[in-house]
Amino acid sequence: MDVILLERISKLGQMGETVKVKAGFARNFLLPQGKALRANEANKKKFEGQRAQLEARNLERKNEAQQVADQLDGKTFVVVRSAGETGQLYGSVSTRDISDIVTAEGFSVGRNQVELNQPIKTIGLTNVAIALHPEVEVTITLNIARSADEAERQARGETLDSAEAIYGDDINENARPDAFFDPEADYEDDGEGEEAAGDEGEER
Repeated sequence: MDVILLERISKLGQMGETVKVKAGFARNFLLPQGKALRANEANKKKFEGQRAQLEARNLERKNEAQQVADQLDGKTFVVVRSAGETGQLYGSVSTRDISDIVTAEGFSVGRNQVELNQPIKTIGLTNVAIALHPEVEVTITLNIARSADEAERQARGETLDSAEAIYGDDINENARPDAFFDPEADYEDDGEGEEAAGDEGEER
């Protein structure tokens, strides 16, 4: 289906351009959201008559988005989630979760503005793009951890070793698996094994 864009659409085109899109995308998103018109002569004339108004409205929205962007860009949000031994989350962090997290901090961001190819399923630092406006995009960082303390350590650039990943932050040094093995220990046979073998041979 050919449509006339009423605003810039990322990866699609600029305001006023006529582009070909899938019919379902047009009917379910572009047309009902007021982002495009069906491309016909009547709508082309309608667009030209409203172009100045549309451009003024777009500029106003862009300026508002830029004000939010100046405060939001580069911010880090801590997300505490339960995770397994390998850092895999029990569940995931979705666009809706990110929208709720950012909005809770005073920024109005809809889930459709969060550009995430797939839900986040592991702990760690993850950069996420937020499209505040078709021409204004910012990047935030999600610090996903199992506790606030772990989030602070990740923010400092620390990496948990495998023991901490399994046993948690408050691991007792003496409980580490490697504490049970002494690399300097002499594991040579003490002779008991040979005697036992010798006795067994005599009995035969």
